[in-house]
Amino acid sequence: MAVAVTVTVPEGWEPGAFKARVDQVLHRFAAEEAGQLTAIDSSLGPVADAVETAVADGKRLRAAFCYWGWRAAGQPDSDALVRAAASMELVHAAAVVHDDLIDDSPLRHGRPTAHLALREAVRDHPQPALAARSLAMLAGDLLMSMAGQLFVTSGLPAAYLGRARPLWAALARELIAGECLEILHTGSAAPDTAISLKVVRYKTAKYTVEQPLLIGALLGGAGERLRAGCSAYGLPLGEAFQLRDDLLGLFGDPALTGKDGSDDVRGHRPTALLAETWRLAGEEDRERLRTLLAAGAGTDKDTGTDTADTGTGTGTADADAVRDVMRRLKAPDRIEAMITARVEQALHALDELDLPGPAAAALNRLAHSAAVRRS
Repeated sequence: MAVAVTVTVPEGWEPGAFKARVDQVLHRFAAEEAGQLTAIDSSLGPVADAVETAVADGKRLRAAFCYWGWRAAGQPDSDALVRAAASMELVHAAAVVHDDLIDDSPLRHGRPTAHLALREAVRDHPQPALAARSLAMLAGDLLMSMAGQLFVTSGLPAAYLGRARPLWAALARELIAGECLEILHTGSAAPDTAISLKVVRYKTAKYTVEQPLLIGALLGGAGERLRAGCSAYGLPLGEAFQLRDDLLGLFGDPALTGKDGSDDVRGHRPTALLAETWRLAGEEDRERLRTLLAAGAGTDKDTGTDTADTGTGTGTADADAVRDVMRRLKAPDRIEAMITARVEQALHALDELDLPGPAAAALNRLAHSAAVRRS
């Protein structure tokens, strides 16, 4: 089911050019940090490489939402703001490294994830898998620290930064809460859509759209009405973004997503797609799902053995069987309907705000980019 979104190209803004500005900030900043790290000891080179790799790719949607929150508040283009907005991408990079570690994901952007890439650096360690996981965890921690550093050294006045500082604490708290909720509900015997949507909201939706948009708006001096509008637009759109990600995780082309297509099934994660499948299923289909999902034994965290390495856990054939059940029950159609409803809700909130033309057009276009995509 396609999402109907009217797209108008905002005057004076080209997404590719904006992405290039953000990329330049991130690549330069990460290279500087990597240089300072290896100056301490050359053996830290692999960790420095992991940090640079973590910021090498991305759509830069979070930076874009932050930028257009600033512009929505009536502020002009600003290189300092672009630097502050780029810090949102470092938050994302940190979350990705930690998420891949928690989920034992083997691929990201078509490359080995940090905890696998770092195996070579610790090949002589008594427990190389555990050591590589520890290094990846620390690389993620460093990326989060870098996000705060880039934000406060962006060049914006201290008074502007002070407006948004309280939201930083909320961003980190809610992102961690969402990740914890996913862990606590992974492997649930009876997947629940309401719980899955709460995970979606806190693990992804808020830090992907709502909070970057609000941070940009707060930096720009937004009033209460604009802040409320940012949330009314950002929360449903962020949920639509993650629901699309769930669909792409199982039904997308791995050559485009750069991820393992059986990851969510192998990990028995509490996605809304699985929860809706369970809700629609009769007892026979539920029993089949139990059997297929039980094959996903996951990772033995005590030994550091990854299912991706050993071949244990849910394989391609089992993932295909889960997909067949989902298609037959039309669960993907339910998720498409949820995406459509949330995009429409976001766009209605946007229409109510009466924003400056370029900001309204850009946020309209970003709604399309976030919800209608193949990667």
